[in-house]
Amino acid sequence: MASRIRRWLRVLGPGLITGASDDDPSGVATYSQAGAQFGTGLLWTMLLTFPLMVGIQEICARVGRVTGHGLAGNIRRAYSHWLLYSLVGLLVLANTVNIGADIGAMGAAGNLIFSRVPPFVFVIFFAAVSLTLEIFLTYRRYAKVLMWLSLSLLAYVATAFVVHAPWGMLLVSTVVPHLDSNAEYLQMIVAVFGTTISPYLFFWQASQEAEEVKAHRDAKPLLRAPQQARWQLRRMGIDTIVGMGASNLVGWFIIVTAATTLNRAGSVRIDSAAVAAAALRPLAGDFAALVFAAGIIGTGLLAVPVLAGSAAYALGEAMQFPVGISQKPRSAPAFYAVIASATVLGVALNFVWANPMRALLFAAVVNGVIAVPIMAMTMALSMNPRAMGEFVLPPRLAVLGWLATAVMAAAALGMFATLGR
Repeated sequence: MASRIRRWLRVLGPGLITGASDDDPSGVATYSQAGAQFGTGLLWTMLLTFPLMVGIQEICARVGRVTGHGLAGNIRRAYSHWLLYSLVGLLVLANTVNIGADIGAMGAAGNLIFSRVPPFVFVIFFAAVSLTLEIFLTYRRYAKVLMWLSLSLLAYVATAFVVHAPWGMLLVSTVVPHLDSNAEYLQMIVAVFGTTISPYLFFWQASQEAEEVKAHRDAKPLLRAPQQARWQLRRMGIDTIVGMGASNLVGWFIIVTAATTLNRAGSVRIDSAAVAAAALRPLAGDFAALVFAAGIIGTGLLAVPVLAGSAAYALGEAMQFPVGISQKPRSAPAFYAVIASATVLGVALNFVWANPMRALLFAAVVNGVIAVPIMAMTMALSMNPRAMGEFVLPPRLAVLGWLATAVMAAAALGMFATLGR
């Protein structure tokens, strides 16, 4: 039994961490607002996005493992530089906004648990912890820390059971889509899609597969070691399904919790993920509120390094300076400088915006919009024999990847079409 568990743990890695980091405080706030504002009306989005998310993330993982380079490095080799810089610029902008929103939510959650400590103290503290872990831990130790932090997602599952949700009705809402043409509903769909299928996840998982190649002596890019392909492609498929499944299941539970408590009580507007946690207290008790708030901190500590790291990977590969959390700071100073700069700018944003919840939702909507061109570019790259050799996408992944791109594009266009109403 123990050997079987160890074997499974060896299979899980970049996909699980990527999926867990998807449920960041921005995601928690978006799912909470979706449940509070629309009740169970958006539960179907979790079922719809699961196969699409699995498809696009497995594609990104394949790009990294097949070539030994991240998405930005491969785009640089195969396409024009102006296209590369445009996509990387959009990613860095979205990630910085997301980092700021996430750190702000962590600060508010910390203040909810320790009310005598001002939120800005927690903002600075959590940013410093994230930077310290990412810069000074070795890759293998850091990967293990991220794996353990992913357990914080269980907080949201526990909360849903505490509030006594009506499971039968929730399952019906999950499999039967509810559609509405009003602008707020469509914007929330884009926000949910954007926080679920986020560009930073594409770059992170591809780069982490490339890091795995560097971290293990017997590992090589599949272009150079095709004999490893059968096991590695199977491993990546399982890893991605488990990671994205956990991510979407947790998102579903957060919507359930908010719909069962906040929406029923008429609390359709919340200012932050921490306010959502505070609002649970009179409805579901201190335990549910504190567990929810602690989950925000845990997922933030997982997501902020991933957000900063994916920006650094993308910018580093675009500008051709050394990248990798497996490298020591003196070997990749520009890479770690980008991580530090993105985190510090994120902290600074918390002293600028007035409404943290709007910042969190804005980050999700921005992710949803810029995901479309990045996904289209990723699909073109993964089907390019010059980049992927014999490992161009099989039909199953090609269909899933293009379908995910089309769904994200349709949601964004629908939102823009209703903005003037």
